Amino acid sequence: MNVRLILVLMVWPFAAIAQGFAGLGQGAEGFATPRPGVALEFPADHGAHPSYRIEWWYLTANLKGEDGRSYGVQWTLFRSALAPETREGWADPQIWMGHAGLTTPERHFVAERLARGGIGQAGVTAVPFGAWIDGWRMQGRAAEGRDELSALSLTAQGTDFAYDLDLTAEGPLVAHGQSGYSTKSESGQASYYYSQPFYRVAGTLDLPEGPIAVTGRAWLDREWSSQPLDAEQKGWDWVSLHFESGEKLMGFQLRSTDGAYTSGTWIGADGRAEPFEDGVLTMTPLGRARVAGRDLPVRWRLELPAKGLDVEIDALNAQSWMETRFAYWEGPVRITGSHRGEGYLEMTGYE
Repeated sequence: MNVRLILVLMVWPFAAIAQGFAGLGQGAEGFATPRPGVALEFPADHGAHPSYRIEWWYLTANLKGEDGRSYGVQWTLFRSALAPETREGWADPQIWMGHAGLTTPERHFVAERLARGGIGQAGVTAVPFGAWIDGWRMQGRAAEGRDELSALSLTAQGTDFAYDLDLTAEGPLVAHGQSGYSTKSESGQASYYYSQPFYRVAGTLDLPEGPIAVTGRAWLDREWSSQPLDAEQKGWDWVSLHFESGEKLMGFQLRSTDGAYTSGTWIGADGRAEPFEDGVLTMTPLGRARVAGRDLPVRWRLELPAKGLDVEIDALNAQSWMETRFAYWEGPVRITGSHRGEGYLEMTGYE
């Protein structure tokens, strides 16, 4: 382990006794907090918000090889702040963490990077858009006059895998909750949250057996806050689903000892968003698997009666465990029932 990595780990802000998953229920004293009625601003909000404690750029892709074989890719850059400011050099309180995953029906590959922002090792720029940590990059390639996230290139490498993908958006950005203000609990925790769920993808996966040309679709989530969870919320179950009809669904439930807080956004094929508040979307576990010493629900029933939705989602690979500093489950799923399609499932806080 090199000296830089040791220093990063020594000051990583979630290393203290956690409140909620990965400490996301810690208090927000000294940091900015989301407020309802604040309009999202583009392209500025594609960049970093250092006055908030936690932020991420989170992309998942459902892909197929030329033989119809299914794959999944994840690329995530997290920013976490020790203080609501930026500085040059090692004194910079902005800390960065990158996760990359690649899923096949038989294997799940994982890599992680940790960095400090003030030395140029990681960061994000809004114009031109670019997000990076070490050699991993999410780079904007938008045409003049288009949104900075309308076209991206995406690269990451692990010890035994890599990918190089091009993404082109075929629909608009989508704001969740109240025009981007996404409530997370009855006590009022919230984040700013929007997505670009309309990417078409083409590129190459590099696996131990060799390169594989793939195509598919992807979903980018952008979210920032300073206390996105209530202290009693221990984790979440989150989905991003692409239906064959062209419609889409973002949904999550945040689990606590006395129940779950749910939220969802139905996205029309034209990009029109319809938010649903707590209790409207239901997520019921149907089947479990033994994963990393845990019994995890890898098959779910999702119901949204207002949209005639009653589907089951099933993991492509039940062993899609992200063995990272704060471990969680993340992998592609297949959808059957009233709607058919594919998507991604994330589950955190299972002990």
